[in-house]
Amino acid sequence: MPQADFLHAPFPEPVTLPDFDPTGPGRFFNRELSWLEFNWRVLEEATNPRVPLLERVRFLSISAANLDEFYTVRVAGLRELAREGNTTPSADGRTPAEQMVVINEDARALMDRQQAIWRALRDELGENGIAILTRADLTETDRPALQAHFLENIFPVLSPLAIDPAHPFPFIPNTGFCLALRLEHEATGRRRKALLPVPHQINRFLPLPPDGACDRFLPLEELLLAELSSLFPGYRLVDSCAFTVLRDSDLELEEEAEDLVREFEIALKRRRRGEVVRMKITAGAPAPLRELVMRELHVAADEVVEINGLMRISTLSELMLDSRRDLQWPGFTPRVPERVQDHEGDMFAAIRQKDMLLHHPYETFDMVVRFLEQAARDPDVLAIKQTLYRTSRESPIVAALCEAAEAGKSVTAFVELKARFDEAANIRQSRRLERAGAHVVYGFIDLKTHAKISAVVRREGKRLVTYTHWGTGNYHPITARIYTDLSLFTCDPALGRDAARVFNYLSGYAEPEVLENLSIAPLSLKPRLLEWIAAEADHARAGRPAAIWAKMNSLIDAEVIDALYAASQAGVKISLVIRGINGLRPGVRGLSENIRIKSIVGRYLEHSRIVCFGNGHGLPSDQARVFMSSADWMGRNLVRRVETLVEIHNPTVKTQIVEQIMAANLADVAQSWVLHPEARAARVPNDPEAFNCHRFFMENPSLSGRGSAGASDAPLLTHSRD
Repeated sequence: MPQADFLHAPFPEPVTLPDFDPTGPGRFFNRELSWLEFNWRVLEEATNPRVPLLERVRFLSISAANLDEFYTVRVAGLRELAREGNTTPSADGRTPAEQMVVINEDARALMDRQQAIWRALRDELGENGIAILTRADLTETDRPALQAHFLENIFPVLSPLAIDPAHPFPFIPNTGFCLALRLEHEATGRRRKALLPVPHQINRFLPLPPDGACDRFLPLEELLLAELSSLFPGYRLVDSCAFTVLRDSDLELEEEAEDLVREFEIALKRRRRGEVVRMKITAGAPAPLRELVMRELHVAADEVVEINGLMRISTLSELMLDSRRDLQWPGFTPRVPERVQDHEGDMFAAIRQKDMLLHHPYETFDMVVRFLEQAARDPDVLAIKQTLYRTSRESPIVAALCEAAEAGKSVTAFVELKARFDEAANIRQSRRLERAGAHVVYGFIDLKTHAKISAVVRREGKRLVTYTHWGTGNYHPITARIYTDLSLFTCDPALGRDAARVFNYLSGYAEPEVLENLSIAPLSLKPRLLEWIAAEADHARAGRPAAIWAKMNSLIDAEVIDALYAASQAGVKISLVIRGINGLRPGVRGLSENIRIKSIVGRYLEHSRIVCFGNGHGLPSDQARVFMSSADWMGRNLVRRVETLVEIHNPTVKTQIVEQIMAANLADVAQSWVLHPEARAARVPNDPEAFNCHRFFMENPSLSGRGSAGASDAPLLTHSRD
């Protein structure tokens, strides 16, 4: 494996920005523009020649889905503030109206870029035997089978809608996709307008019989236009356009809801009916149809985006064909940790041996499921307590909890109903748990329970032992295949007591008076974080080695950013891996010359949250203080959510986090973007042999999963210890 030294990675030299006030709002990047910058990075992976073709198509679809969600939540909120005349500036000094202007400009450029990339990818797909057709490409041989398929499998689902005084314009739900039509009666010449909603229950891309070695697909809307005579007999098509709408999807809850579940069920219905925040329509749409749709949907001109190309790019994910694995990432089977295998699959025996940290998806998330399944079936297990923020529809975690409850064990599930876009699924899961006999607790109305904790109380001889699992990601076995996250399994008594105190806080609102090895938001996590950053600055001022390594999804909290600026000015070397939103301006002389930030965008979505403090010894060091967390460094996580920050004391696990996981992330070149002081990110130039942290983790087992530590057991990245 190639050796790598992050301290000599190609990072920009600190710069002096002209007319820059290090105490003014310019020291922060705008949150929304930073998010757009991240989505540009996702989109540019669709052009990366080292990424397999269909995976590039997937990156394109992800960028479109991301942008849609951004508008339905973030932009919807800003739009409302701007309309109300709110002029409160964001951290970077922009009012909501000013932010809307630059967001819309950048987003439109991004959508134009998406269409350009799609045109190039469509051509490349054709060269590789995957053709996306229009109805004009259909042959006479295609038509009979297509018509039969249409009448049997699509026609019954459709609802063509005439628009006239007797048939008012219908409600178009969030993400609704429609064809607007002008029709002419062939006998009388009478014209009328109509809508044809495109059903989302049917796949967008319909497979056609192969043409030789070429797989062919027809977009559903093209088939609908080809078969209009079946929907509007006696009429011919004059002209048409397609449009799709995004609606305000943020939820507002009554603070004193008597029945929180019922309140959420009502709010979810309201989400479908939120105001339109953006409408996309075919470029060059006929004026009568465009004006009709805009008027009836109450859409302003600046909320309309013309699309010269493919609508609903997010649906391109349907083209991830099982038959074309040659155009996707090579298969990878997550490892079962050797220590678990040594104990013949017994999770409790493996954890008793010593703490075990699994790095998903490289180590299988099935171990988390197995932990709970074994607890459900173990006659010595008395109780299980579990937080659930996001999980899958047919969740094996929920199934294990139900099995345990039905077996007579005490099961308490802390279900977060406010997990955005998963609220409905969580309501279903909570009902299922209640039917099985579990206690279901919904936590706080004004706080989201985002912590990932599982506790199993087991009788062993004459004592009770609490086994705990602490995660940086969700209890979701599907996303765990593509999200990088950490799972700590331990039977450390202090962490067992800490877990019990947190669960009591969630169920009884009783703030814990003491936590032995844990900090939690909103009570102690942020103050401790600020305290440890300040302590590192004190080490630097005293002439001792001082360093901070941290990895997270987002960094926005102004107080934390200012603390990092102060630490940088004191001489602390700060290296950050931030996947998405970032408000800190790195590499500015006099402010942040000792701070460097990179983003990793690649095969897996970086999701784990880690922070390491040199503790007067620099990094890496055996004396470092090392933490894993469920929280990003954002106001919502640190102030408005229940989150955990767990300190790692086990030497093997500390080595694994510092010298394997963090070192590899910091050393990555192949998938890295470096953030510049001017708020732009640049891909690190690299060659085909450049170090790739995802490939490294796929090829090298984690330390604690093997049950022994050391460079002889697994290749470690080496770093300068200056």
